Amino acid sequence: MEFFGRKSKTYLHFIQFCLGLTLFLSLSFIPSVWAQSPQPDSVAKQVYQILPNLPLENEYISQETGTAVSNNSLLSRLIRYHQYIKNRPLIYRLDWQLTFADYLKVNETMFENRYPGNQTLTINPLENDREAIARLTRNQRNQLIDTLLAIYNPNSGSLSPKSPARENTETPSPIPQRGNAELLLP
Repeated sequence: MEFFGRKSKTYLHFIQFCLGLTLFLSLSFIPSVWAQSPQPDSVAKQVYQILPNLPLENEYISQETGTAVSNNSLLSRLIRYHQYIKNRPLIYRLDWQLTFADYLKVNETMFENRYPGNQTLTINPLENDREAIARLTRNQRNQLIDTLLAIYNPNSGSLSPKSPARENTETPSPIPQRGNAELLLP
């Protein structure tokens, strides 16, 4: 029985070590990554400067002051939802596409009580924001994602926000025809 007791203590110490290490890593590294990323309001301003035709949706009234909150825009709420509510990475195209899919009601359910602005604005902007995102064309959504990626990850080699989309300039390979195997002969 003594051996069984030592073995149990060893496992218990190992589990405690793993939990301690996990806690240390989560407290050490995650906040520093978040501290390095720009604030949603400043990113939204940059995006609106690059893509001025995007809807602002910033006419909502503050519960606290009773005045319009112009910096609480569609893009700042979208970025907050993506970053803080869904905890999705900011540097991957697929994650931004999932966020747009949420807005378009084809991915995860968006809850009104957790949506950015719900606690601070007199009217919850979720439904109007969904409609605004739905009115964007696929090309506009792709431009928006490209711009967000360029801002959050400028060294990635992705498209810069002001550069046009890359076009395929390669000529397609000819479709193989009967008798083309002769070209492989020495």
